[in-house]
Amino acid sequence: MKKIVLFIMIALFTFTHARVVDAIAMVVEGEPVTTAEIRAIRTQMGVSKKKAIDILIQDRLQKSAMRDIVIDEALIDGKVKEIASQNNISVAKMQKVLKSQGTSWSKYRGSIRESMKKEKFFKNNILRSIPTPTEDELKLYYKQHRKEFFIPKSISLIEYSTPTMKEMKKFLSTKKTKGIKSKWMKKQSKNLDPTMLQSLLQTQNNSFTQPFNAGDRIITYKVLSKNGKSPMPFDVARPAITNKWKRAQQGKILKDYFEKLKTNADVQYLR
Repeated sequence: MKKIVLFIMIALFTFTHARVVDAIAMVVEGEPVTTAEIRAIRTQMGVSKKKAIDILIQDRLQKSAMRDIVIDEALIDGKVKEIASQNNISVAKMQKVLKSQGTSWSKYRGSIRESMKKEKFFKNNILRSIPTPTEDELKLYYKQHRKEFFIPKSISLIEYSTPTMKEMKKFLSTKKTKGIKSKWMKKQSKNLDPTMLQSLLQTQNNSFTQPFNAGDRIITYKVLSKNGKSPMPFDVARPAITNKWKRAQQGKILKDYFEKLKTNADVQYLR
C-alpha cells in the first residue's frame, strides 16, 4: 500500500497545484508561474529562490516540449494494472484506496498520463543522446569514485537444492523444507564467480536468489547476512560503474537540453 501512496505523491506533485492563490511571477511559453509555487518549491526542496525559479522554468519548458506527446488510453490501463499488481490488490480495490485518500480516479489517471509522457519525452530526447562509454572512460570513473564501489568481504548463506525445477518452485512457494537438502555456508566474496557474486549482492538479506541449474540439481541460496567491507574489483563493479556513469551523463545532457530551450524560450518576468 505504501507504493501507492508514494506513486501518488510523485505523480501528483505538479507545480501548478499550489494551494495558495498568489500573484503571477512569470510566464514561460504561455504557462504562468506564481509566487506561491516558488515559495512552495523553496520550502519542499530546501533550495534558494533562484534555484526554485530555475526548477519551475524547466518544468514549464518540459510541459511545452511534451504538448505533442500522446499516450494511448490502453497504455494507461496497462500501467494501472501493473501498479495494482505490484501492490497485490485489484484495480477496483486501488480505486477505493485512492478515493479514501481524496484522489479522484480521473485525476489519478491524469497523473499517470503525465508521468508516462515525461518518460517518453526523456527516452526520446535524453536517453538517445547518451553515448556508450568506452573502457577507458569506465576505468577513469572507477578510479575517481572508488569510495562508491564496495562489496561485503563475506556472505552468509543457506544453500537449498532439489532434483527438479518443479520441486524447487514448490519449495520457494511454500518454504517447506521437508525433503529439501540444505546446508549453511559462508562465502568469501573474492573467491566467488563474478556472476554468482552479482546475484548474491542483488539479493536482500533473508531473501532467495533465482534458482539455477547446477547440472545434477537445482540450487537457490538464501542470503542471511553480508559481512565486512572491501573494494569491489573493476570487473565485478562494471555494471554498477556503467549505470552511474550513464546517470552522470543524463544529468549533464538534461541540463544542456533545457539550457538550450531556455535560450530561445519566451520567458516573461512580471515580478
